[in-house]
Amino acid sequence: MESSQLEVREPHQLEVRQHNAITTARYEYSEIQMDLLFFLLSKLRPEDNTGKYELSIRELSQLTGKQYNYKYLRKATEDMGSRMFEVEDNEAYRQIWMFEGVTYVKGTGNIIFELTQKIRPFLYELKDNFTSFQLYAALNLSSKYAKRVYQITSQWKDKGVTPKMSIERLKRMLNVIDKEGSDKFYRLSSFKARVLDVATEQINANTDLQVGYELIKTGRTYTHLRFTIKRKKEQQLLLAFEHPIDDSKAAACKRNLEELRIIRPDLVQQILSNPDLVAKVNAFVYDLRTEKIKATKNPGGLLLKTLGLVA
Repeated sequence: MESSQLEVREPHQLEVRQHNAITTARYEYSEIQMDLLFFLLSKLRPEDNTGKYELSIRELSQLTGKQYNYKYLRKATEDMGSRMFEVEDNEAYRQIWMFEGVTYVKGTGNIIFELTQKIRPFLYELKDNFTSFQLYAALNLSSKYAKRVYQITSQWKDKGVTPKMSIERLKRMLNVIDKEGSDKFYRLSSFKARVLDVATEQINANTDLQVGYELIKTGRTYTHLRFTIKRKKEQQLLLAFEHPIDDSKAAACKRNLEELRIIRPDLVQQILSNPDLVAKVNAFVYDLRTEKIKATKNPGGLLLKTLGLVA
């Protein structure tokens, strides 16, 4: 009998693999729901046929540096259960629900997710048609749009560029355009600033990919776009993962910097490499949220000035 060995991998080496139909599916998940989905996907094993997976919220918290309130978790999984994946290919358009049920095991901090029969082929029968992306990186993105764009660009990282796609199609994939046709960011400038620029900035600062995008005109109007993708060199990845995600203070600091739109790599690295600066950032954001500090115009600029990083 052959012996089996369990491969132990560092958090930043864990990969999520999912069928490309799911990558390009239309669904609306919040940041916490995307974290749960990614964490679940990282646990899938092709040889498993039960469809049941017990996830440790403590382990997820160690990976993300976030504290999860069970009231919000229950609300998040309730909404996940009622939402569907819209999957379309050349053969059919499908409406698929992911979970048969979700069980919170009292006294353990664990949640059991039971997958539906319909969703399993897209998650298990991957063969050569999958997207792989790093769990560490996916969890470390704070924007739900960045998480989705990271999925999409990971699908084409071996090609270096995505196919040209219509802006409308991308908006529908991201649920920026809802089923009734209402567009959250109908002005291209708003879509760029609130979705594309935020997504690419976060991906470039936090993941194994360097992503850009090109807008393409039809006549005088921008109607399509494509993403360009480069894999980062090993040295760049080591810098990105110098502070493990289970260091909750550093992880919280990084999220706080992103929320304040402080994303310049040299500044972020300088702050995260200094425990004193990390503590000052987190204290500043706490005071900002509790209104001890009032900075409605440019809180990020005030923080950098407070830290002595700008004149």
